[in-house]
Amino acid sequence: MNKPIGTLEELRSAASEHQLHTIEVAVPDTQGHLRGKRVPVDRFLDSVHRSGVNVADAMFVFDMQNDLPDNEFVNMETGYLDTHIVPDLTTGRILTHRPGYGLVFGDAMDEHGKPHPLAPRNVLASQIARCRAQGLDPLVATELEFFLCRPDWTPVQSHIQYSSLTDGMEFETVLADMRAALLGAGMEVEGSNAEYGSGQFEINTGPADAMTAADNTVLFKSILKQVAMQHGYRATFMPKPWADNAGSGMHVHTSLQGADGNVFAYCEDGEPNDTMRRWAAGMLHHAGALTFLGAPTSNGPKRIRPYTFAPTHVTWGLDNRTVLARCVVESGSAANRVEYRSAGADANPYLVIAGLLAAGMDGLDQQRDPGAMSVGDVYGTPGDAEALPTDLASAIAAYSGSDLAAALGDTFSRSYVSIAEAEVALAAEHNPDRDDVNDWERERFIEHC
Repeated sequence: MNKPIGTLEELRSAASEHQLHTIEVAVPDTQGHLRGKRVPVDRFLDSVHRSGVNVADAMFVFDMQNDLPDNEFVNMETGYLDTHIVPDLTTGRILTHRPGYGLVFGDAMDEHGKPHPLAPRNVLASQIARCRAQGLDPLVATELEFFLCRPDWTPVQSHIQYSSLTDGMEFETVLADMRAALLGAGMEVEGSNAEYGSGQFEINTGPADAMTAADNTVLFKSILKQVAMQHGYRATFMPKPWADNAGSGMHVHTSLQGADGNVFAYCEDGEPNDTMRRWAAGMLHHAGALTFLGAPTSNGPKRIRPYTFAPTHVTWGLDNRTVLARCVVESGSAANRVEYRSAGADANPYLVIAGLLAAGMDGLDQQRDPGAMSVGDVYGTPGDAEALPTDLASAIAAYSGSDLAAALGDTFSRSYVSIAEAEVALAAEHNPDRDDVNDWERERFIEHC
C-alpha cells in the first residue's frame, strides 16, 4: 500500500518518485461517478493546487445516462454555472494501474464561494461535522459486490462457487491486478472472493474515516472498471442486472470513535451497549427513507426480495445476514460495528453514509430504542416488522418530506428526488414490471453503474 499523501511537499515527492505527468482533480457527481479535469503535473504543483478547476454544475443533476431531467435549481435559466473545485491535498493518490497518473479529490463551491448544496461530498461533510461536534468521529467501511462480464455484458460464469479457491482461476489475473491497483491507490485491501452469484466477486477494503471511506469507494469502483477493461473484461455495479441472478449490494459498516476509542466496544453478555443500540435504532427509525438513498433508480429496489441476502424488513440482530442492521459484537472489541445491509452497489456512497450518520445521530439524540432483536430466518418470520419499500416510487415517498431529507438539506433533497421521479416515469414507459429486468433496463444501467 502506498503511503498516504497529505501535503503539497508529499505530493511533489510522490510525483517525482512515481514519474507522474498528470494529476486528475476529481469530484463525485450525484450518481457517484468521478468527474473533473486532468492537469499536467507541473501546472498542478505550481498553481492549480491553489486555484482549482471549474466544472459545470450540470454534473449534480445528471441522471445515470448524463441526461438532464427538469430541475428547479440547475437548468437552462440558471445557465449551468461553473462549479469551482478546490483540491483537497490530503486526498492525494497514486494510480499505479495507470503509470504516470495521480489523483486528488476536490470540494465543490458554488458561484458565491460557499459549499455547493448539491455536491454529495458536501452533504457528507455536514453530517461528519455533526458527529464531531459531539466528540464522535465515525469510522466506516464499505463492502461492494460486482459482476465481471465479457465485452457483451454477459457474466463470465454461468455457475456459482462461493469463495472457491479452486474454481475460476482464469480470473485471478484480473482480480490480482485489481487488488494491486487498490493497494497502489492507498487503500487497505483485506481480501477478495467469489460471491453468491454467477460471475460475481467481492474485494474487501479496510475501514477509514467517513470521508476517506466514501472517497475510497468511488475510486474503488472507477479502478475496478478500468482494470477490467485492461484485461478485456467489463465490471458492473448494477444492483440487479438479471432477474434470475444475484444482486450486488453495498454493505456499510459504521462505528464511532471517542476519546477512548470505539464507543461500541464496551458491552456485556454479547449484547450491544446502549450507544450502539441507539445508533442502530436511528437506522431502523429512518429505514424507509434510507432505502431511497441506497436504491435511487428503478433497478435498485429489485434486490429487495426474500432470500436474496438483501433485507426486506426493518429488523436488527447480531450475526444474522437476514436483518437490516447487523450488530457485530464482541466484548471489548475495537471492531464492534453496525452493518447496514440494504444499499445497492450502484448507490452513491457519500449519500448513503451521510444518511446513516444522520440517522444514527438522531438515534443518539432522541435515545431511540431498536425494539426486540430478530433471530433466525427474518425472511420467513418477519413478525410485525415494517416492510421496506420494494419499488422506486415507494422509496421516494418514504424519503420526501422526511426528517432525514431535512437533515441532508432541503435543496439537495428536492433536487435528488426530482432526478428519481424522472426515473419512475421512464421505467413506467419502458419496463413497468416490478420484478423483471429487461434489455432497456440493462442498457440504461449496466455500463454506467
